[in-house]
Amino acid sequence: MAKLVRGFRDIFGPEAAALTALEASARKVFKLYGVSELRIPTVEQKELFVKATGTTTDIVQKEMYSFEDAGHRLLALRPEGTPGVARAYIENNFAQGSPVQQFFYIGNMFRAERPQAGRYREFEQIGAEFLGNPAPAADAQAILLLKDIMKDFGVKHYSVKINSLGCEKCRPLYRQALIEYLSSSKDDLCDLCKDRLERNPLRVLDCKIDGPKFKESAPKMALCPECEEHFSQVKKLLDGKIDYIVDPCLVRGLDYYTRTVFEFQAGESSQNAIAAGGRYDTLIKSMGGADIPAVGWAMGAERTCAALGALPDYGEKKVYVVSLEKDCNEYAFNIMQTLRDAGIITEGGLFDKNIKGQMKQADRTKASLAVIVGGTEKERGTAELKDLTSGEQKEYLISELAAAIKNIK
Repeated sequence: MAKLVRGFRDIFGPEAAALTALEASARKVFKLYGVSELRIPTVEQKELFVKATGTTTDIVQKEMYSFEDAGHRLLALRPEGTPGVARAYIENNFAQGSPVQQFFYIGNMFRAERPQAGRYREFEQIGAEFLGNPAPAADAQAILLLKDIMKDFGVKHYSVKINSLGCEKCRPLYRQALIEYLSSSKDDLCDLCKDRLERNPLRVLDCKIDGPKFKESAPKMALCPECEEHFSQVKKLLDGKIDYIVDPCLVRGLDYYTRTVFEFQAGESSQNAIAAGGRYDTLIKSMGGADIPAVGWAMGAERTCAALGALPDYGEKKVYVVSLEKDCNEYAFNIMQTLRDAGIITEGGLFDKNIKGQMKQADRTKASLAVIVGGTEKERGTAELKDLTSGEQKEYLISELAAAIKNIK
């Protein structure tokens, strides 16, 4: 018997409906902000993610699905969206004609991490990238865009944390101070953080094991005047529009972030980030492109749906058509098509079953209404419309049926 690969899953029912609703909310808000869709490929060259995310990240060191294809190319399933967007920006020469771009993507990502409750090796991300704008307004706009998606989708209970990681002027000093601080407790670090210590000490603060032990007492970033002004302006633009907490210990797990970083968090667990991002002003240049500033974020779609708590009923009004007699099957079939033409969700066609079997299927499909026809209705050009919740039933002319269904609340 064929079985699912461990860490992957089928999604159906209310959870699939919730993901569809989240995607619809995201697309609605992206349109309001003038953000265009960019569909990036699922497979990229492995080197793209190594260069973009950094050799010390968990993604590159242990989580990436990579393989050699028949042409002996080293490829990888995308573990995140930003490197693909940056590659597309460079490869399509946006910097030459229209350097300022706003993109969003919706798609599945892949990471070969150990499956945990609520975490899978294939998962959906919704992301936005603002390229070519160095202003604090781009940072604030990215954060408020994310807030508006949460609002439209209905997520109410979450917190927002922001911080600044500085730039190439002020971060080296902080990096050295952090190395000196952590080195005094090197024996207490996990094996992975011992390796990170010299190459990327900020990642220690993001470690699930060592982060909670050290980040509160670790030295804090002293921003240069330019970064201080930038962060101050971001906060000023956000004030009164969103509640946020400045968390000087907030870092990101990828190497390319600079200046503003942020997280939307829901719940108390260590895996409580439902969306996160920040500014990455040096990434595109480091990948061989122009010196283009950028800021963006990615949302975990499944985690965001989980933040709703009990999933709402996303079902719309649905009609199930039942035929009582073989001679009425064509009549019933034509009614189904008439209702669909009127924009009404309609199921049916199980006409080889008796009425009990057809009504049982109507219940399985969670139809709220049943249209029932027999010889009498066919002769009159009518149909019986039954409310499957109240049991109320009434006869309508076929020409009036669609309007009657639409008027039922």
